[in-house]
Amino acid sequence: MTLTPPPRWKTHASTGSQPGRGRTIIFNPDATNRKNLLLLIQLRWLAVAGQVITIAAIEWGFGITLPLPEMAAVVLSLVGLNLASLFFLRMARPVSNGVLFASLLLDMTALTAQLYLSGGASNPFVSLYLLQITLGAVLLAPWSTWVLVAAASLCFVLLTMVFLPIEMSHHGGDLLDLHIRGMFVCFILAAGLIVLFMTRINRNLRERDAYLADLRQQSAEEDHIVRMGLLASGAAHELGTPLATISVLLGDWRRSEVIAHNPELLGDVDEMQAQLDRCKRIVSGILMSSGQARGEGSVHTTARAFLDGLVAEWRDHRSPAQLDYDNEFEPDEPIVSDAALKQVIFNVLDNALEASPQWVGVTARRQGLALVLMVRDRGKGFDKEILAALGKPYMSSKGREGGGLGLFLVVNVIRKLGGTVTARNTGRGACVTLTLPLDALSAGDENGT
Repeated sequence: MTLTPPPRWKTHASTGSQPGRGRTIIFNPDATNRKNLLLLIQLRWLAVAGQVITIAAIEWGFGITLPLPEMAAVVLSLVGLNLASLFFLRMARPVSNGVLFASLLLDMTALTAQLYLSGGASNPFVSLYLLQITLGAVLLAPWSTWVLVAAASLCFVLLTMVFLPIEMSHHGGDLLDLHIRGMFVCFILAAGLIVLFMTRINRNLRERDAYLADLRQQSAEEDHIVRMGLLASGAAHELGTPLATISVLLGDWRRSEVIAHNPELLGDVDEMQAQLDRCKRIVSGILMSSGQARGEGSVHTTARAFLDGLVAEWRDHRSPAQLDYDNEFEPDEPIVSDAALKQVIFNVLDNALEASPQWVGVTARRQGLALVLMVRDRGKGFDKEILAALGKPYMSSKGREGGGLGLFLVVNVIRKLGGTVTARNTGRGACVTLTLPLDALSAGDENGT
């Protein structure tokens, strides 16, 4: 049973522009109020049990005559109210502040009726009004709480004037002793419930504050990525013109007689053209990752084919000493390849190769509705500080100025796709695990772009 503070705030945090490739976090007041109404239902069951036990103890334990039929009717009304509340929750109707306010007013009415039947304001359990007011202060809007305070005060005043006296044959001293015992029981009950509820409230408030802090941190990191993306996109646009100019010049050189009849110079020109083409592909990849050339970069493929092609391309460009690649993804799944995701996996592989030039291990497998890619190396592993702040910018063990952005970009791109990134030390090196939901990579996602 968890008590949830009233929702007086609402935050939207949206990431990504494609269906399934982002996440919208909404604090839903109705969902919170439903939890609070369920809490009141649980408390009401406790109240029913407590009233039955108390009435039985007073009637048969202390020999005090009580109007049992009337008090039983009040208990049954609470049971009926609980059943109606449960039915209301099952109907999926919105639970507003007014619904919670009405529930607490009905609880207060039932308490007033029981006090009226058992001595009025002289009943030691009259202080239970404070417990209901405390609940109102936590669960209700301010105006509702003050109305609840006024209603409780009015009921208290009325109980001093209108009530059924307790019939007992004991002496006055016995009645005073019984009253003190009742006050003690009521004090213990109210104090215990208030401490229990306030502890849960504080825990929920801490969880809410931590969640909001995470959202603010995530928003700041995404703003950082946006700025980097704009800078990279602008640089890619600026590089387009000089690269095109160099390509034209290389074409002219290849056609010149001096170079055409010199195999060594012609080989140098061909090598320069190959490197220039590579620069063009990098620039195109930057533009596609920023969404400016999405139509040109989208390729329908399957998960196995995407991973096989990606690893083969990385092997050709980086030429690792030893690469152990195991594709265990079964059954296969149609996806749409994504340039940003491809670059992210390249970054992880590059980091592993830099940490362990002699060996890199890659394993792909299916886990339910997710693609799991593990990249291992046999380097020195991650420092504890980096593992504790995984995905934070400028956290690097390489000691380079401005370093630490690679893993930061990996974490944020994977998070935008709805996935997770974990890192650990294996004792013989490090292992980075990328987990991606398949629906974020499915072909249906492309249709909604």
